[in-house]
Amino acid sequence: MGIVKISDAMHENLRVASNALSRSINAQAEHWMRIGMLTELHPDLDHHQICRLLIGAELNGGLDLKQLCLRTEATAGADQ
Repeated sequence: MGIVKISDAMHENLRVASNALSRSINAQAEHWMRIGMLTELHPDLDHHQICRLLIGAELNGGLDLKQLCLRTEATAGADQ
């Protein structure tokens, strides 16, 4: 585990969102990072689809970036 430096304003945003959504500040930050990462990897998916992808990943043992990228490449290759 490492240290991530964020601005005071972002920390306040995290604090407000985490209180509103009954998450710890760290859990809220991790949630936002997952959503952001998946949005960058899958710009064609909307928030609902990304949430479904997260749920599917959790059912399969958790979000593994390497496996997710391999599945994405396989799917893209099948579409061509």
